[in-house]
Amino acid sequence: MADESTASGAPAGAPGEETGRGRRGTGKGKGPLVVAAGVIVQGRRLLVVSKRAAPDVFYLPGGKPDPGETPEAALTRELGEELGVRPVAPRLLMRVEARAALEGVPLRLTVFTTDIDGVPRPAAELAHLRWITGTGDGLRLSPALGEHILPRLRADGLLD
Repeated sequence: MADESTASGAPAGAPGEETGRGRRGTGKGKGPLVVAAGVIVQGRRLLVVSKRAAPDVFYLPGGKPDPGETPEAALTRELGEELGVRPVAPRLLMRVEARAALEGVPLRLTVFTTDIDGVPRPAAELAHLRWITGTGDGLRLSPALGEHILPRLRADGLLD
């Protein structure tokens, strides 16, 4: 169920599209922070992770594409590095434009729904892994997750 517009309403480009301002920029004249992330739902609970640099802020698992890497390939690599799993049948859910929680810069997030091939375990720069209902979990969520992605998952019937 692909959404061909961003959550902010701006037209979406093709996955991996360059802006001409630098795909992995920091918002300081180089363009938005570009990230691919995975929505992994099991038993009506969503997998979220936090980084060691900010263990109290939870995000979807994923990360920045390497040069020339598509968002889907970045998702595969990042899930392997961060959680020791591989995505199974990822599907584009939406594109979100928001502010990055830690960096405070513009964020362009490509979000996929996916199953995974094993039991996730936090590795690399991750501090915590949680399975949340998306309501009343008491966690601090990234703006993109709390303001754009959770409402979409509820609307699509993936979460209560």
